[in-house]
Formats: sequence, structure tokens, C-alpha cells
Amino acid sequence: MAWLRGGKAHCANPPNPPPGAPWRLVLLGAPGVGKGTQADLLCSRLGACHLSTGDILRAAACTDCERTPALEAALASMKAGALVSDETILELVGERGRCLRCCGGFVLDGFPRTVAQAEALSRFLEREGVALDVVFSYELPIEEIVSRLAGRRVCPKCKAVYHTVMQPPTRPGICDACGTALLQREDDKPETIRTRMRVYEESTLPLLAWYAERGLLIQVPAFGTPEQIYVRTWTCGRTAPDAFRPKSPRGAAPAVGGGAHALSARRP
Repeated sequence: MAWLRGGKAHCANPPNPPPGAPWRLVLLGAPGVGKGTQADLLCSRLGACHLSTGDILRAAACTDCERTPALEAALASMKAGALVSDETILELVGERGRCLRCCGGFVLDGFPRTVAQAEALSRFLEREGVALDVVFSYELPIEEIVSRLAGRRVCPKCKAVYHTVMQPPTRPGICDACGTALLQREDDKPETIRTRMRVYEESTLPLLAWYAERGLLIQVPAFGTPEQIYVRTWTCGRTAPDAFRPKSPRGAAPAVGGGAHALSARRP
């Protein structure tokens, strides 16, 4: 709740300190790779908080939250169909800085998206005496992503989500929950997906390189079931080559795990 509402809001059920060091992770991946599902699994099993910048903006439309200038600017950009600027996103995250200091750790989803955002996040965490453990990037061939998203169907009434192959409704094209005809979102059409993927790759490749240079990046093949991908996440982390191992954590942050090197010594 503190993340979604900002301001002086507090979580109704604050986390207890985990038995070991808290995990602080960033998840990257194109739309359709199952990043959100992995974030939920990681958070439920590590005791960390799922921090999504997209959730802040969605919650602002339906909950009582503090409308700061940064939030108003973000909502105005979305309403106009424009991308929310780096400056605005950074202000939103900065307003929720105590969530990044949380004793339970965090899984950041949807942020950072650019090198500028990553640099700002690094500076902020350094000021707070904490650091990232690792950045997981979930990878799939573009045609697999197109297949996943192109088969998605949504109910315009109750918002239930189906897939024509992996999770089809009982009656083709009809929502099981409310009987409404299902729709394909405009951004789930194959030609739109390929355009989105090109934009994602252009903006994300420099970010992947930036984290790789700092020994934090671990790339994870995102095929299979959610459980298989979860297990592969930690397997890839434990077998990461020495080139992807960062320096030891700073003395000011003894609770920080220390990237790929730490995965070989810590249990998920």
C-alpha cells in the first residue's frame, strides 16, 4: 500500500525481516515473456515486495492516493497516449524511496526501462546504503512472443483473460464467467506486437549492456511452465560465469547479497 498510494501511506501487513539477507532484484523482459508471473513467484517465496511502476499508475485511477505533481504528470501523459518521461518516473519512485529500503527486500518490475533510469536508481540505492543483488532478463524468440500475445483474449465486462491455445474458454470466444463475447486487444495483434518488440529491443539493449558491464545481468530463457522458468532462474544465476560476478558489496551495506556470485551461496 505504501508503494501504490505514496505519501504517508503505510502497508497494512509490513514484512518481517527475512531469516537471511533480503533480496533486491530487477526483472527485465519483453511483453509476453511471463515476467509478471515470475515476479509474483519470486515475491511469494522470498518474502519480498513486488514493486511495479505500472501498478502505481493503475492504482491512481481507482484508489485514494496522494496526487503529487509527478503523478498528475504521469497520468496526463498516459491520457494523451504518450510515454511517461524518465524524469516523471524517477520522481514517482523517489517519492516511494522507503519502499526500496524495506527490510523485506523488493522485486522491481517495469523499472528501470532506460540507462538513465538505471543510473538514477543506482545513485538512489547507494545513498540509502543498499544495492541490487541481480538483474534477471527473461528472453524468448520474437515469434514465440507473437504466438503468446496474439492468442490472448480478454472479456470487456469482467476483465477475465484467456488464451486460444493455452487457456481457452469452454465455449470458443465466450467468457466462462459472465458469458460476454471475448475481444482481442489492439496491441495483441501480430503486426502491433512486432512493432512493440522492435521498440523494446531498441530501448532495452543499452540497458542490458549497462547491467552486464556491472556484473549484475543474468539472462534466463523464458520457455516452459512458470515453475520451470522459476527453477531455471536460479540455475542460470548459480552457473553464471565469473565475468558476470560483481565486486563484493560495500561495507555500508552488509545485508546486500552481491549479484550472481551471491546466488551460489544463498538459497532462493
